[in-house]
Amino acid sequence: MPAPWTCRTCLRRQLLAGNPHSLGYSTKSRPPLKWSRRKWTVVLAAAGGSFGAGTLAFSDDARHWTTATKRTGRVVSVLLVNINEADGQEKQASLLKACHKRCAERTLEALEQNGSIFIKLGQHLSSMEYLLPSEWTRTFVPLQDKCPVSSIESIEGMFVKDTGMQITELFADFEREPVGAASLAQVHRATMKDTGQRVAVKVQHPALEEWVPLDMRLTKMTFAAVKYFFPDYDLEWLSDEMESSLPQELDFAQEGENAIRAREYFKGIQDTPLVIPDVLWAKKRILVMEYISGHRPDDLEYLDTNNIDRDEVSAALSRIFNEMIFGDNAPLHCDPHGGNIAIRKTTSSRKPNFDVILYDHGLYRDIPKELKRSYAKLWLAVIDADETRMRKYAYDVAGITEEQFPLFASAITGRDYRVVTKSVNTPRSDQEREDISDALGEGMLQQLVQLLGKVPRIILLILKTNDLTRSLDENLHTRQGPAHTFLILARYCSRTVFGEQMEEIRRHGSLYLPCNLLRLLSAWASYMRVEWKLSLYEYYISVRRHLGVPVSVGLP
Repeated sequence: MPAPWTCRTCLRRQLLAGNPHSLGYSTKSRPPLKWSRRKWTVVLAAAGGSFGAGTLAFSDDARHWTTATKRTGRVVSVLLVNINEADGQEKQASLLKACHKRCAERTLEALEQNGSIFIKLGQHLSSMEYLLPSEWTRTFVPLQDKCPVSSIESIEGMFVKDTGMQITELFADFEREPVGAASLAQVHRATMKDTGQRVAVKVQHPALEEWVPLDMRLTKMTFAAVKYFFPDYDLEWLSDEMESSLPQELDFAQEGENAIRAREYFKGIQDTPLVIPDVLWAKKRILVMEYISGHRPDDLEYLDTNNIDRDEVSAALSRIFNEMIFGDNAPLHCDPHGGNIAIRKTTSSRKPNFDVILYDHGLYRDIPKELKRSYAKLWLAVIDADETRMRKYAYDVAGITEEQFPLFASAITGRDYRVVTKSVNTPRSDQEREDISDALGEGMLQQLVQLLGKVPRIILLILKTNDLTRSLDENLHTRQGPAHTFLILARYCSRTVFGEQMEEIRRHGSLYLPCNLLRLLSAWASYMRVEWKLSLYEYYISVRRHLGVPVSVGLP
């Protein structure tokens, strides 16, 4: 197993302490890094190519070229320094953590200075606790709240360019300060001039049009350089996925269509209090929709003050996103972080007493039916702690081999493999989080990076959705822990499997044929057994919750 790397500073300290170790990053394919002219040339040539390709689309404007040089310089300088530091081998955990921390802080500064899609990249990396050491993910957390704000003048210019009309011609009033800002866009409150309706106007940062081509090439160059010098850390699939998804997220007309589709789909789902703002009109960089506000799902003070049950919020979120994953022809929202979800108290007498508002519909995917079914069987096996079935369906879902399975099981659940094989329904302890972080630092990270680079892209997006919703659930600090959400997941999985069985029966002819009737009764009995077990367990954990007893359950 390759040894983890550390930086030259850490190594120098250890040498001074009289405990020298051989320098060099431990891989089978490359010797210790020495900054020869050839290796400097590799990075600088790649950067030069990115710079040139990203700027050719623009006229010979001095301001643009000067800024492009600065943006490229920040990325290249941080990349060179980080790679130059990461040329040692060290097993002492404290030195390794310090090395990761310095490199992460250096990278954070460059991401903040460049802004644009680099903020979005950092936000994505901050949520990848299953992949990156905690020194990186925790360092990038501030990027969730440090998003750029475009000037009102640049927004006014974009309106004229994209619609041919001034803001004042479209809106009776338009608040100059945005009520929210994200990495790709910001939102202003406004009032429609023709109807007087209060609306939210989502506008893309105008600067993105100029810098996305260059920034995307710099991102690809960075991951390509990391792969070149550290072959065990092949993260190019991240830039590939970003290159595929970013054009969709930057097309607000497509986002409007996604929102309308999701809104129509959930009209037929009765047990989810989901609200999706209505879309009035959309252009490629401008989206006008119904204004609906709420509070972040982790605003526990708001929930408690308004008597909104955290466990019910957790259950509602679980039902919404499981419906998106397992529902027939359901669209999957692939970016469900805390900033894209809001909770508002309702005045009606219905239960629950809140709505879940879902924003930002730029990135959607459709999951193939067969993949949904295999994924459902995989999760039923996980909840049941049935390792044999887990291994079978992990192979069906993502081609996971016997050797890769323990790592894959940890990745999809966010849990220690020893926990997965016993009961995944128990809350994650601080010790378990520390164990996972230490394992990543002890060489498992390389294996995980290589594994995730081989699985289908749709699986990565499902994993991302699962990871973000799991994080939302943990931040709610519910009384039931993860037990109830896993039971909801099990119910959706059970229904999916039952639907497959019914489809198979219909392929053999009429349901009234004696052989098909027997198959139907068998499938229905199997399905109802699971439903009854789930109902009994829900009652069981409800009683334990009211008694204040911790819950840990698994399906018999």
